[in-house]
Amino acid sequence: MGNLLKGVETLDKIEKIQRWLAENDRSIAFISNPKTIQYLSGFYSDPAERVLLTVVFQKSDPFLFGPALETEAIKASGWTHPVYGYLDHEKPWQIIGDQIRARKTDETTFAIEKSDLSVAWLELAQQQFPNADFSSNLDPMLDQMRMIKSDDEIEKLKIAGKWDDFAFKTCFEAVKAGIPESRVAAEMSYALMKNGIMELSFPALIQSASHAAEPHGATSDKKIEDNALVLFDLGTVWQGYISDATRTIAVGKPDAKSMDIYQVCLEAQLAAQDAAKPGMTAAELDKVARDIIDKAGYGQYFNHRLGHGMGMSEHEFPSIMEGNDLVLQPGMCFSIEPGIYIPNVAGVRIEDCIHITENGNEPFTHTTKELQTFG
Repeated sequence: MGNLLKGVETLDKIEKIQRWLAENDRSIAFISNPKTIQYLSGFYSDPAERVLLTVVFQKSDPFLFGPALETEAIKASGWTHPVYGYLDHEKPWQIIGDQIRARKTDETTFAIEKSDLSVAWLELAQQQFPNADFSSNLDPMLDQMRMIKSDDEIEKLKIAGKWDDFAFKTCFEAVKAGIPESRVAAEMSYALMKNGIMELSFPALIQSASHAAEPHGATSDKKIEDNALVLFDLGTVWQGYISDATRTIAVGKPDAKSMDIYQVCLEAQLAAQDAAKPGMTAAELDKVARDIIDKAGYGQYFNHRLGHGMGMSEHEFPSIMEGNDLVLQPGMCFSIEPGIYIPNVAGVRIEDCIHITENGNEPFTHTTKELQTFG
């Protein structure tokens, strides 16, 4: 039954792309992003330098093309359409071109994922079809498709969120002054793997004291400081769907400035999460949190958008930010993560990912956001 349902869902998604191709007078779509391929087929692989491609035709059945060493795994994933493979010494784009020509379909108008298809791959495709038009961009249509999550997708996101809460608990139990950030990350990863969670959404981010003032820093061998704040940005993967949440805790007794930053950030996060509901715009939601941080005098230190879409990928459409008048709808899933980062002082970010419901929203993670103290 599970594979049958997956097949029906895949068919619906393929039909949407075929409908778009017809409406936009395009004959063929090249799907090259591994996450989009997973969304359409149920199969995921990072092909590295090898070619992995889903080819969707306006009027014919699609096919999935990949390395020969993965064709059996593709077939086992629930993909019910043709699968073709190639050996490393073969020319993959020649085989792709031959399979397309064998279908005797119009080969002059292609649509591509412009955000993903490399220049090198595009040039190889153009060599196969030198008179074709490759100017159409699939990205906006695919963004819209993936933006509204199904009930099944939301259930998977909820389970990923539960494992994120487990990850926080494991980290908090391991943290203490004097041990490296990397040691805490390692203990968390080990605890997850012992429970069968083998993949993180992204490398765990654990930053102590002033190190947390680098919003896109990385976990290091820096030792966790006493009497300081420690930031944890963690995510897990469940059946292809991710979690993403951030908590900031105290080790010992941080100074008054750090505590003030924390309370302002917490107020902003709680206010925005409470406000998120259908009918408001992404920009309006961003403003809820930003106004609180601005009023407290930390506006210049909140230097990123309030949130990003999430689902199978860590960062998806849409962006919850100033200037985005997209209206929130039930089924949208995104982060709410205000942050305050003062160089050489401290950094605080507090984040939950939520899904918009008919009347408001529900979070995927439930670890308390009130300041916890350890050590």
